[in-house]
This record gives sequence, C-alpha cells and structure tokens, in this order.
Amino acid sequence: MTKIDYKKDFKDLYLPKQKPVIVRVPKINYFMLEGSGDPNGETFAQATAALYSLSYAVKMSYKKDTVPDGYYEYVVFPLEGVWDLVDKTLPPTVKSNFKYTLMIRQPDFLTNELFERFLSETKKKKPNPYLDQVMFSALEEGLCCQMLHKGSYDDEPESFERMAEFCSEQGYRRVSKTHREIYLSDPRRTEPEKLKTVLRYRVEKE
Repeated sequence: MTKIDYKKDFKDLYLPKQKPVIVRVPKINYFMLEGSGDPNGETFAQATAALYSLSYAVKMSYKKDTVPDGYYEYVVFPLEGVWDLVDKTLPPTVKSNFKYTLMIRQPDFLTNELFERFLSETKKKKPNPYLDQVMFSALEEGLCCQMLHKGSYDDEPESFERMAEFCSEQGYRRVSKTHREIYLSDPRRTEPEKLKTVLRYRVEKE
C-alpha cells in the first residue's frame, strides 16, 4: 500500500523555499478549533492536544474491527493556524490579543459520520474539554502567497516584508488581514533559530 507523505506528495504546499511564491491551494478537509490568547499558554496547549489526539485516532483506525472505507496509509499532517487580532487597535506584539483557528488537515476518506465516531471514541480514551469545540470542515484558500520562514516566530515580520515586496513586484494584492502558519517544527524540541514555519496569506491579481 502506498503511503501518502505530505513532505513528498504535497511538497508545493508544505515545503516551500525561503523565498516568496504564488500557489493555488485547493479545497482541503480539516479538524478545526477556534481560540484566543497567548499561544504560550495552557489553553493553546490543550487545544493543540485535542486536535492531535483526534487526528491520530483517524490515522490508527486501520487497526479497528471496522476500517473506514477507502482508508490509506498516510503521515499525519502538521499543525496549522490562521491568526488574527481580537482588538485591531493593539500592536501584534501583544500576544494575549491573538485570535486563532488551529487546524490539522485530514485524509480524503474521512466523512462527517466517521468524524462523529472518532470524536466519541477519543473523548472516552483521551478526555479533553476542547474536543467538544473541534469542527470538521473543508476550506479552499485559493490563490496565496507563501514562503518558508526559518527562525523565531518573533522574527516573522521580516519574512512578511519580503512577501509584501514580492507581491508588489509581481502585481498581486493581499486580500485578507489574517495569515496562515504551518508548523513544520516542534517548538518544544527545536531551538528558536532552527524553527521552520510556512507563512501564507490570500492574494489576488491586481
């Protein structure tokens, strides 16, 4: 059985180079969870844990008596976050003012019915209050500018400046104040200067 690995099969979306590019992101199924506050806090950690425990329940479902129709082997996708500010008058350095939607991409065989089943099973095996807030839905970002950011999250503004310059030069305009981050490194095990994060936001041709 072929194993789907996002690092190989979806390289253009998850492993861009350290320079801005324009990509078209198709409709994708996600587990999603909305929240706000400092991402270094306990709320963020528990929300992340809820998404991962549910995602691994789907991945390991081939060991169950009833294997999902169309199941295929795959690598669990990385955590992603769409970021905004609660109070737009405050600077983006105030982390307690962050508003986010965390998400993890799901395989094509997952259905709403299977989601309810895995959610129920995960609540029993790995109780987490944030499981009640998880949604299963599809998103289509469409045309986007993205690049790989290497280094601390606090240094992301430099990469966003490069993306803005690139879009201006190529005739693209940013259409959303929110942006997406895809976390290719675990901040608990990686030095800040070695962190790898995909930065992405929606654009349109001017």
